[in-house]
Amino acid sequence: MLKKGKLAAGITGALVMTFLAGMAGAVTIGSIKPGEDVFQYVNRSKGKFDLSLYQQVIGAANAFKEGDEGLGVAADSEMSRQNARKLLANTRIKDIYDNPLFVDGQEKLIRKTTDKAKYNKIKSMTMGELKHFLLTRPEADIKSIMGGLHSDVIGSVVKLMSNDELIRVGQKIFNTLPGSKIGAKGYLSARIQPNSPTDNKEDIQLQVLNGFAYAVGDIVIGTNPVDSQLEATLRVENALKEIVTAFKLEKTVPWCVLAHIDGQAAAEKEVPGSTAIWFQSLAGTESANKTFDLTIQKMIDYAKMRKGPYGLYFETGQGADYTNGHGHGFDMVVHESRKYGFARALQQEIARTKGVPADQVWLHLNDVAGFIGPEVFKTREQLVRCCLEDIVMGKLHGLVLGLDICSTLHMPVTLDDLEWCQDQIAPANPAYLMALPTRNDPMLSYLTTGFQDHVRLREKFGFKVNDAMWKFFQKIEVIDAKGKPTKHFGDPAWVYYKFRQAKGDKRSFKEIYAEGQKSIANVRGRGVDMAVGYGKNIWDLEPVTNKRIHDLYDDAKVSLWAEFTPEFINSIPNAVSIKSQSHDRENYIAAPSTGEELSKAAVATLQKLSATWGGKAPDVQVVISDGLNARAIMDDGHLMPYLNELKKQCKKAGMSLSDKNIVVTGGRVRAGYKAGEVLYGKAGSKPKAIVHIIGERPGSGHHAFSAYLVKVQPGTWAKAGAVDHDQSKVLSGISDTGLLPAEAARQTVKLLMEM
Repeated sequence: MLKKGKLAAGITGALVMTFLAGMAGAVTIGSIKPGEDVFQYVNRSKGKFDLSLYQQVIGAANAFKEGDEGLGVAADSEMSRQNARKLLANTRIKDIYDNPLFVDGQEKLIRKTTDKAKYNKIKSMTMGELKHFLLTRPEADIKSIMGGLHSDVIGSVVKLMSNDELIRVGQKIFNTLPGSKIGAKGYLSARIQPNSPTDNKEDIQLQVLNGFAYAVGDIVIGTNPVDSQLEATLRVENALKEIVTAFKLEKTVPWCVLAHIDGQAAAEKEVPGSTAIWFQSLAGTESANKTFDLTIQKMIDYAKMRKGPYGLYFETGQGADYTNGHGHGFDMVVHESRKYGFARALQQEIARTKGVPADQVWLHLNDVAGFIGPEVFKTREQLVRCCLEDIVMGKLHGLVLGLDICSTLHMPVTLDDLEWCQDQIAPANPAYLMALPTRNDPMLSYLTTGFQDHVRLREKFGFKVNDAMWKFFQKIEVIDAKGKPTKHFGDPAWVYYKFRQAKGDKRSFKEIYAEGQKSIANVRGRGVDMAVGYGKNIWDLEPVTNKRIHDLYDDAKVSLWAEFTPEFINSIPNAVSIKSQSHDRENYIAAPSTGEELSKAAVATLQKLSATWGGKAPDVQVVISDGLNARAIMDDGHLMPYLNELKKQCKKAGMSLSDKNIVVTGGRVRAGYKAGEVLYGKAGSKPKAIVHIIGERPGSGHHAFSAYLVKVQPGTWAKAGAVDHDQSKVLSGISDTGLLPAEAARQTVKLLMEM
């Protein structure tokens, strides 16, 4: 009890400090004049136009989120928020269009691809009038002006709407993928996400067949790979393609490996026909996209290459720009809207290349709401608000937009809260949702939509599956001619049998079915959950599996608060123990940016270490951080097998490895980059590498860690902030039940040699 009380007090103290720090940059909007707009208010307050205050007023109109508070654009009170909304409602579309919140190449592209003729029809409207138009006019009228809406305008008008109003708009605008019902009114599609901690083919394929058993999976089958190297990407692409082609679904549903788009293009070049649709994460500004190793021209060039039936698939999410240090002073909603504007521009590029209208391009987005963590927003109510905003913004951009209604284990959104969120969001009719065997992703360690959530939402709201895919589900006999579940519903071994039949397997049903059951056991044995059967209702997870998922959730909460013990640190050979700027574990979780910077004492310690090298810096330095799960590093058979094999492989490759192991308490990924700056900024002319071992998000039960690898010239290390995620490679899912530590070490050195 004392420990729990101390923990609660610590959390409360950390949150109060975070709140006070955020409020110091919050926006106060006092008295406003009748009819006054944003620009009149700014000029009256400052005596001239002031971009910073303009950004703050637009941001203050938004519903509260922690990320906007961190950006310094959140309203300090409900009165300030309402005043900001009144100012915004009185502001003309033309004035927002003529005064972008931030100008870069991406904003210029959005401006260039905004339909000028349609814009001229509406430019004199106030934002309040635009809101009224969207709420009262039919879909055809709205579609007649949508192309003329700049992303900043779309990102502003949603701020004026209540949740109910956002739902009303979502219920009347529908954009569909060509030749399908995906995105149509009354349809809710699914992206099967068959992730495996080891990119295991059996794990991946059985999860796809598992989804089909529940009549789920009709927009894309997409795997997030652990290993994004060309050979691994091709292996996973082929695993997915094998299922699609065996069932002759090539014209119905594409497959996708969510590696970097460069890797997918390389895979297609290496083996033509190995890819179907190309994926990429998108940010809202040029500088943020740089962290994804993207440029506008690169994406345009890739868009021009998409001449087949399937185009591009993007993932976005509020807060990605802010948490990567590229907020540029404007709010998360407008950042998100600009991602959709970028996607709209790329859709137009594909359309020009193919000589078809933009709405005949197979392009869609998945808004991964809630994936980042509590620094963006914390509560289930905020998750719902975010999703509703993004649905409307996506639809107003003319796009097919789906949702990942998700949360991380360090957010106070529970497994059971997700069902409530789904029910609040579903009436707005997003195009699709994620789909996993359970709500717990076995590789990414976050919570999202399970297969049986789709079954429940179909039953409750009357949603349909894309017609062509529904016919397929009837063909494999999990759905009958009347659209009802059959005795094979929820039985992945049955679908495995149908898959083997489609592959030409002539063995008996009994033999193949038994093999399917054995494969399911194999997958489960590797810690990847499968959904088999159901509970009291067809949308209920089977009770034993349901208990296991809740046990994993409980384990994640314990793991999240675990800390390196002194005994463990002392057990690491030649450990050099330092700390980030996080005061303690509570502060680390409540204020993630503190874990990205090293304390003054840590910098001094590393400077002394660097000095001892005497101009002969080692080629590789290991950094070990607790991350979000210190147990992932401390578990037996995790760290030491990796370090021992790394030492052996470095010697074999002719690379010198530092005999010191830097151990960071309260470290996040960027803490490794900071260590590299201090250690290698004056290390001669030969490239130097940091291997940063860090505990991954808990939740999968694997207690996995990742290795972030950066190898650059000392001149680059010497420039503060020059090294970021775009220059790193990562190996993830490392554990004694996932990617084995010794094998991960071998892959680490292989990657370092290639960098």
